[in-house]
Amino acid sequence: MNASPAVHAVVLGAAGYGGGELLRLLLGHPEVASILAVSRSHAGLPIWKAHPNLRGFSDTAFYAEAEWDALAKDDAIVVFSAQPHFELAQQLKDLEAAWSAAGISDRVTLIDLSGDFRLSDAALFQGAYGKPHPCSERLGSFVYGLPEWKAAELKGARRIANPGCFSTAVQLALLPLQGLDLGFVAVSGVTGSSGSGALPSETAHHPTRAHDFRAYKALEHQHQPEIEGLLKATNTHAELSFVPHSAPMVRGIFATVQCQMPTGMDEGILRECLHQTYQNAPFIRLVEGSPRIATVVGTNFCEIGLATQGRNAVIFAALDNLVKGMAGQAVQNMNLALELPEKAGLWAAGPFPI
Repeated sequence: MNASPAVHAVVLGAAGYGGGELLRLLLGHPEVASILAVSRSHAGLPIWKAHPNLRGFSDTAFYAEAEWDALAKDDAIVVFSAQPHFELAQQLKDLEAAWSAAGISDRVTLIDLSGDFRLSDAALFQGAYGKPHPCSERLGSFVYGLPEWKAAELKGARRIANPGCFSTAVQLALLPLQGLDLGFVAVSGVTGSSGSGALPSETAHHPTRAHDFRAYKALEHQHQPEIEGLLKATNTHAELSFVPHSAPMVRGIFATVQCQMPTGMDEGILRECLHQTYQNAPFIRLVEGSPRIATVVGTNFCEIGLATQGRNAVIFAALDNLVKGMAGQAVQNMNLALELPEKAGLWAAGPFPI
């Protein structure tokens, strides 16, 4: 068996929280030979200036731009875009032209952590994100990167759109119910402040969030179309109501999915659906009762629990928004795309208590 080619990673937007988690995970990945951290705002500064937890693990600095010609001799090049929404969509044509000029187009795998290419319909995108798509002709050309659903399509993929953090949790809760007629499905989701990014804002600023709890973007969150896309693609009939909440914690997503089991289904059958769906999924942990944010923080695991009473069913999902909901899932997608071991660089327990 031939050895896997060494991976050369480029992280665009490397100074943000998602970029920092990518750097942390890639620095410990056994197949990653080099990492180029790109950040216009931090160019020339050492990586630990933005990510003090990485002091001593990398002695390199941020670059203002990627030097694509320097990668001309490398076999496997993975570009992660951890930039804000709309950034990659505006840059994509120029990036692909630069890759072509450097002679590396056929060796680049691009993984986008923003919402730019998760949806395939321009009108749906504008409704979700409030502005027209800057590169609408490329919508639908990225593989949707939920590994537990799209593993076969991710194998060998060159363009991957990472799901959102809320949509990851909710879809993982709903995937075992695929093909069923669920009627009305009520979803509440809770998120930590790191989901708002590294730049301070009114909603993420600690004094306004630390001792508060509120709903926001009720029934109109941008991740809802992703969730509805899974329902449609899996022939799952459901009317979805999604209400996200802002919680006084830094990391974590906790999703509660409530529905009625179809006639003929009971708790035992539903538990078997969960088992069958995730028996070969290394980063799904099925738990009794409620999962806990504290046991998944810092890891690529999603914990899923179940409660029923009569026909009423509740499925819970908990994950770290910056890892399984963002950077860890991106690395998992890289592993699948390059046919590396799926657990590579990700198989580690988190701290407890946090």
